[in-house]
Amino acid sequence: MTRFDAVLMVDWSGSATPTSAKPKKDAIWIGEASDNGVTASYHRTRASAMAAISARIDTALAHGERLLIGFDFPFAYPRGFAHALTGATDPLGLWDWLAERIEDAPDNANNRFEVAAAINARFPGVGPFWGRPAHLDLPDLPTHGSARTFKGFPERREVEGLLKSTHPCWKLFTTGSVGSQALLGLPRLAALRQRYGKAIAISPFERAEAPVVLAEIFPTLLDRVVRARTGADDIRDEVQVRTLAEAFFRLAPEQLAAMLAEGDAEEGWILGIGHADALERALPSGGVVRDFTPVPPLSDDCFALPRGVTWTPVDEALDLLRDRLSPVTESEICPVTEAVGLPLAEDAVAARSHPPGANAAVDGYGFAHPGPQTGALVLPLVRGRAAAGAPFDQRVASGQAVRILTGALLPDGVDTVALQEDCAVSDGDVAMTKAPKPGANTRKAGEDIRTGDPVLPAGRVLTPGDLATLSAAGLGTVTVRRRLRVGVLSTGDELRAPGEADGVSHTIDANRPMLLSLLGRWGYEPVDLGIAPDSQDAVRDRLEHGAAEADAILTSGGASAGDEDHVSRLLNETGSMQLWRIAVKPGRPLALGLWRGAPIFGLPGNPVAAFVCTLIFARPALARLAGAGWPDVVGFEVPAAFTKSKKQGRREYLRARIREGRAEVFASEGSGRVTGLSWAEGLVELAEPARQIAPGDPVRFLPFGSFGL
Repeated sequence: MTRFDAVLMVDWSGSATPTSAKPKKDAIWIGEASDNGVTASYHRTRASAMAAISARIDTALAHGERLLIGFDFPFAYPRGFAHALTGATDPLGLWDWLAERIEDAPDNANNRFEVAAAINARFPGVGPFWGRPAHLDLPDLPTHGSARTFKGFPERREVEGLLKSTHPCWKLFTTGSVGSQALLGLPRLAALRQRYGKAIAISPFERAEAPVVLAEIFPTLLDRVVRARTGADDIRDEVQVRTLAEAFFRLAPEQLAAMLAEGDAEEGWILGIGHADALERALPSGGVVRDFTPVPPLSDDCFALPRGVTWTPVDEALDLLRDRLSPVTESEICPVTEAVGLPLAEDAVAARSHPPGANAAVDGYGFAHPGPQTGALVLPLVRGRAAAGAPFDQRVASGQAVRILTGALLPDGVDTVALQEDCAVSDGDVAMTKAPKPGANTRKAGEDIRTGDPVLPAGRVLTPGDLATLSAAGLGTVTVRRRLRVGVLSTGDELRAPGEADGVSHTIDANRPMLLSLLGRWGYEPVDLGIAPDSQDAVRDRLEHGAAEADAILTSGGASAGDEDHVSRLLNETGSMQLWRIAVKPGRPLALGLWRGAPIFGLPGNPVAAFVCTLIFARPALARLAGAGWPDVVGFEVPAAFTKSKKQGRREYLRARIREGRAEVFASEGSGRVTGLSWAEGLVELAEPARQIAPGDPVRFLPFGSFGL
C-alpha cells in the first residue's frame, strides 16, 4: 500500500455566521501532518475551509502526492434513510441528493432547517430530524426530540454504538448538533467528488486507492493524549486535529490501509474506531499516555438495591457503593515529579535500596571497631577522605582511621564512625576519650528500603512526601491512574449564576461553585456543565455533554419524582435509575444511575444537604471510581457544648466547630441556612438511635480536614 504524503484532519462547524477573527473553539480547524511537520489552520467559514482544502488537493495532484483527509461529521445516516429519500442504499447518491437542495452561502448563511423540515414532511408523523431556533416557523421540524413520533429509522448507526457518547445525526440545534454539520458538510464533499472525479475515493464506500481519500473521523478518539498535550492557553480543537493528523500519518501504511477498509456499505464507518491504542503507539513516546489494563465498564444495575429494601441506613449505603463501584480511570505512566495527587494504579516497587550502600550518618572519623576498649583510643589517619559522591577508594587497615563526611559510603574496613565533636586531631592522629559502640553513627545499606520491596500500595493518592520516597527508591516514573474528571450540573428554571439574579423569583446557584471547588480540593478535574433549565431536552443535552467530557457527574436538584425532576426521568429512560432513601439528615433522597456509562449522583437541591451528602457519600464513591481506594473518615470524641433531643431512625450530621475543647453546633439545622457552611469547621455525627444530649456529653466530631478539606 502506497503511503500518504500528508494527512489532513478537519474539525467541521455548522455555524450560521462567520466565527470570530480571533481563533476560538467550536470553529473550523484543519490539522496537517507530513514529513515537513505538523501544522494547524483556523477558518471562519465553510467556504474558506473548502477553498483551502481544494488548493491543497490541487497542489498534491500537481506533485503526484497522496492525501488522506478526515472530516468529523457522519458520512452516512442510519440504515434505511438513504433508500427512503433516493430509492437506493448508496450513501454517495444521498450526498448528491442533498447537494441539490442545501444552500450554503460564503458567509455561512444556509437553509439546513428548511431542508430538514421538508424531509420530515415526507414521512408520517413527526421526525426524524429535530432541533431549530425558536423563532423559525417550521411546523414539520420540532424543537425537541421528545416531540417526534416517527420511528422509521434507528436513532444511531451501528458504529456510534461503539463509542461512549455520541449525538444522533437527527439533532440539528444546540450542543452536539452533528446533524447540522452533516447536512452542511456532505454537499461540500459531493462538490469535491464532482470536481476531482476518480482522483477522490470515499472510505469505506470505495477502495482507498485514489490519490485523495476522504474518511469520517471522531475528534475525541485520542482524548487522553489530547488532554495530556493541551496546555492552559491552548485551544483543544486545534490540539485534536494536530494529534489525529500526526497519529494517522505516522501509522504503518498497512495498518492504515486495513482501517480504511473497515465499515458498512450503507452506514459507513469512523476511521480508527477500535484502534486507539495503535494510533497512540504511532505517536512519539514523550508525554503520550499508555493504557496498561482495560477498564471494565460499570454494570447497568450497579446501583440496584437488594429486593425489599426501601430505607437504607448510612453504613449499608456506603457498603453498597464500595462493593458496586470500581475504578473507571485508565492507568498511565507518569514522571514521579508530576504524580502528586494521582492514585497509584499498581504497587510501586523499589528499583534500588535506600540507602544504596552503608554510609556515615555524621561528619567524623571512620574506623574498624577494635572491640572492648578501656581508656582513650588513638588512631593514625590515612591520607584522603570519604565524602558523599566522592568515596574513599582504598581499604582502611585495622588500627587506622579516615576522615568521613555525612552521607559518604563507608570505605572497606570501616564499620564505625566517631562524631567529629568527640575527637581531637593532632600530628596525623585522631584521638577520642572513649570509643563509640560498634556500628555507631552509620546507616546500613537498605535499612530504609530494599531493592524489590513494595514501597507504596496501589490506590494510594500520592503526596509530596511520597514523591521523596519514590525518588529515593530509584523510581523516575510510576504507573498511576489518570485524574478523574467529574462534571457538575445544576437544574432549575429559577436558578441564576452568582451575580446574575435580577428578581426575588430567582435563586442563586450556590451548589455548583461549592461542588466544583470541592472536586478541585480532592484533586479531581472539575467539569462545569452549567445550569440546565427545567426542560427534558436541555437536561439531556447537558448529560450528553457531561458523559462525553467527564467520568462521573454530580447533579443538584431535579432528582426526585416531581413534575420538573428531569434528571430522574431521564435516568429512568436508561433503566438505571435508583432512588436511595437513605436514613440521613440532612439529605435523604440520593438519585443514582448511569448515563452512557458515566455514573450520575443526583444530590439534594438544598446547599447544606448537597454539601453533607457529597462529603458522606459522593466523596468515597468518587475516590473508588478514581482508583484511590475507599477513604476512611477520622473522627474523635469531644464534650458537647449543646443540648439536643435526637429522634430514633436517622443518622444526623450537625454543622459544628470546636471552641475551648467542646463541640458547638450551628444555631439552625435547616438545610437552606447556607451560612452555617462558613461558620462550621466540621460535623458532629449522631448515630441512628434516639438520644438526649446535654452539655458535657461525648459526641463524635468529624473535622473537615478528615474529608480532605
